[in-house]
Amino acid sequence: MAEQVLMPKQGNSVESCIILEWKKREGDNVSKGEVLCEVESDKAAFEVESHGEGILLKQYFREGDDVPVYAPIAFVGEKGDDIPELPPASTDGPVSGPSSGNSAAEAAKVSGSAMSEGNDGGTPSRGIPESGFAVSPRARELAKSNSLDISSLSGHGSGPGGRIIERDVRALLELMPKSATDSGERYLGAVREYPVQGVRKIVSERMSESLRTTAQLTLHASADARAILAYREKLKSSKKELGLRDISLNDLVFFAAVQAVKRYPALNAHFLGDKIVEYSSVHAAFAVDTERGLTVPVVRFAEKMSLKELSAETARLGGLCIYGGITPDDLTGGTFTVSNLGVLGVEMFTPILNPPQTAILGVCNIQSKPVFSQGETLFYPHIGFSLTVDHQAVDGAPAARYLKSLCESIADFELTLA
Repeated sequence: MAEQVLMPKQGNSVESCIILEWKKREGDNVSKGEVLCEVESDKAAFEVESHGEGILLKQYFREGDDVPVYAPIAFVGEKGDDIPELPPASTDGPVSGPSSGNSAAEAAKVSGSAMSEGNDGGTPSRGIPESGFAVSPRARELAKSNSLDISSLSGHGSGPGGRIIERDVRALLELMPKSATDSGERYLGAVREYPVQGVRKIVSERMSESLRTTAQLTLHASADARAILAYREKLKSSKKELGLRDISLNDLVFFAAVQAVKRYPALNAHFLGDKIVEYSSVHAAFAVDTERGLTVPVVRFAEKMSLKELSAETARLGGLCIYGGITPDDLTGGTFTVSNLGVLGVEMFTPILNPPQTAILGVCNIQSKPVFSQGETLFYPHIGFSLTVDHQAVDGAPAARYLKSLCESIADFELTLA
């Protein structure tokens, strides 16, 4: 008997996922536990495995489709098994399947597919604009962004009851003259276009929301880096002698930043508009650059970890972000964030808050700076820091005191470890 494959729910806040790539095609043999496709939520990418074995009999969605969680996306079974042509209802309710008949795509003579557009269908009345015809929110936004009049599609959409959905608008766009694009390529050279979705979309939305809803204040400081660099060299020597795992300079700075923020609870907090929640434990988030965009995993109870434990946990989470396997729960619940651009040579920057967090620390590069001592000017290596706080919750003075405390910890690093 054929077994349906559902879009899994990864994390409590995830409502849908985008299919990035099908690893198997209809007619391919499938083993139990074999990866069928790779999907991406607004938080992370992960793989969907088959719980049965046999043949991939049916795929209901295309690569790029945004699919509700718990929706059936495929069937695995034996040749001749009875399967529905359209996706059956999901465990959370009905899932819109492809319609038949006089669709806009057919009317435009655009080659279609038997796969559903995903979660773009729904109750027609929710998508009726002032013009009076039924159109889904995504279709309306796509048409608006392209200055496209879709009134000619009224009643001929491929959604329920002739509702215009996203693929109908895309089909109409395919028929539009390409002169503008051709002209652009002629004067500007070839261009690459790709949709804003998945991690890129969530980063875009959150950063825009952050600037709209917070009062961001950034302070800059630098710390004498001689002690922390000397300790790093000592660790490198010990590693060679004892075969220990490498502990990076970033690990040392992250450790110092976590220990310092314990003393300033206003920076280890969430601002919720009508109240501020200060946390006794530090759930430290750190920025990871991946091919799909910025990912920020969270180290739980970071203040209780030794330097070795903290280094191992950041390496584990960072690896999951880069190579796959990070879960949405690993990316939520942070109370304080550290972002290091110093490894890329950045001297100073303005980190953007991740609401509702009240602070984010930017780590900058190491530069030689003049220090006046005993009548002479000496040059010592200094590491830069850029701290952004939400001025709605944190004043400049406590933010400056945190930076001062952190710089003192860096300058006398071995005391920080005691």
